[in-house]
Amino acid sequence: QVQLVESGGGLVQAGGSLRLSCTASGSTFSNYVMGWFRQAPGKKREFVAAIDWSGDRTSYANSVKGRFTISRDNAKNTVYLQMNSLKPEDTAVYYCAGERQIWPVTTAGEYDYWGQGTQVTVSS
Repeated sequence: QVQLVESGGGLVQAGGSLRLSCTASGSTFSNYVMGWFRQAPGKKREFVAAIDWSGDRTSYANSVKGRFTISRDNAKNTVYLQMNSLKPEDTAVYYCAGERQIWPVTTAGEYDYWGQGTQVTVSS
């Protein structure tokens, strides 16, 4: 079983950048497909990006394609989400998640393990 802890959230102006990190412990990190999701107040949790076990393949939501980049460092047990050209509509709690067996996976229900979330607020 893997434990996930996100960091890097904060307040940023529109057009700015943030990098989120999610560090894993308790299990072999490279055994997990990792994803980022977000949830804004009153909205459903939505898929943002995912990366496969080795980092060779990635998948993005259309709303973030070209602005966000997911990457991972298996030696550091960490997955990252680089967010550029941020917009007010990117404001949400961002969660990292992990699952072992499926690629690609873009639905929250397919992920078995979740972090506690980190708040990202983009001001206009």
